[in-house]
Amino acid sequence: MAEANRLLKPETASGIAPVTLNPSWESKLPPHGSNGNGSSILAKIAPVDKRRIVFFIFLLHGLGTLMPWNMFITAKSYFEDFKLNVTTGPDEMNYKGNFMQNLGFASQIPNLLFNWLNIFVDMGGDLTNRIVYSIIFEMIILLVTIVMAMLDTIAWTGIFFWITMVSVVLLNVCNGIYQNTIYGLVASLPIEYTGAVVLGSNISGCFATIMSIICTAVFTSKRTSAIYYFVTAILILLLCFDSYFALPLNRFYRHYEKLNQNATKKSTDSKSPARVPYWQVFKKASPQLFNIFFTFFVTLAVFPAVYSDIKPSNDDFFISKDYFSLFTCFLTFNVFAMLGSLTTSWIKWPSPKFLVVPVVLRVVFIPLMLLCNYRPSSVERTADVWFDNEWIYWSFGVVMSYSSGYLSSLGMMYAPQTVNAKYQITAGMFASAMLITGIFSGVMFAYLCPLLI
Repeated sequence: MAEANRLLKPETASGIAPVTLNPSWESKLPPHGSNGNGSSILAKIAPVDKRRIVFFIFLLHGLGTLMPWNMFITAKSYFEDFKLNVTTGPDEMNYKGNFMQNLGFASQIPNLLFNWLNIFVDMGGDLTNRIVYSIIFEMIILLVTIVMAMLDTIAWTGIFFWITMVSVVLLNVCNGIYQNTIYGLVASLPIEYTGAVVLGSNISGCFATIMSIICTAVFTSKRTSAIYYFVTAILILLLCFDSYFALPLNRFYRHYEKLNQNATKKSTDSKSPARVPYWQVFKKASPQLFNIFFTFFVTLAVFPAVYSDIKPSNDDFFISKDYFSLFTCFLTFNVFAMLGSLTTSWIKWPSPKFLVVPVVLRVVFIPLMLLCNYRPSSVERTADVWFDNEWIYWSFGVVMSYSSGYLSSLGMMYAPQTVNAKYQITAGMFASAMLITGIFSGVMFAYLCPLLI
């Protein structure tokens, strides 16, 4: 018994009794990930995420951040072939011809702008207010879109077009704040939870593509299909809204939230004013921020602009021309990007130091895709087609899609871990902003691709 007591109450070299754990023990532990490898003492004593509830909540929010946008994209035929398909004059025809390009600008520019502003400016209060109000406004905008789908707008096509553009701008203002805040919020949790948000984003595209296939097969009316698209988006956002308020009730989530609050409180209690060193955080996380940016830049440079314009060269290929792009491009990309994100739940290789190597090597997909059967009938094409075999092109697409999901997830996971725990939320927001910057830059570069061939 004496020996047991000695082991339970060891003495220091100076003979002073050691410090014992007390009810405020959590505040004395190092923050999560502070040792740089994510395997601190905290990992052994943190509450368990029972049934992976928190993981699935953040996966759902990843799904929600892109669901409205994906529904607008999959409703392309509804807008171009139904609402804007009028022949009363050249102006109305122009609304149809430039719709997808205008939709891209109306969505990406405000999304990019407000992703960055949300880092430095208090966009509507604390993180909870930003998420809640963003989701509410997105649902209101989608309700307006559903009402517009129910109305006969053939006599005022121009007004419908501009109402749609304004709706898309407002939707992406809210979405920019929502997406940026979610990535900031999840950054203080273990890195796989950031991966859950990225995985949800990739599932969103896969889900929208499958919805498009089902609605096309079931409904003959484009109006009905569009209404179901937008109603589905509202239902997803409602689930996001409800699940967000379940987070504070979860012991696992409260544990990491308290650690982050303690780390922030220590910096606030110091004599120096509590200011976030934005430049230092950005510089510290910059290697992973570059990885995030460049991964999405390469992906969006070829998908969907180049990827979807590659045509089959063999009429006997088992997928008909009508479904070729839908299956080999959109469905393939979304499924394998989702699988790539999912893989990071078990494998995290390469390490943060060497992640840049495969990220930079992915630039090879730009010339590879251009050298496939891309725009073969275009009179402007002067470059030879090197890869006219459908299986080779499809293999390129699978590797490009899988690597996009896998490497982007790793970059988003690693970025918050490169800074002090009290600045992980800021680093997560920077990561989200660089994600959108990469997407926007890739989309802009895609306009140059036809000139390269």
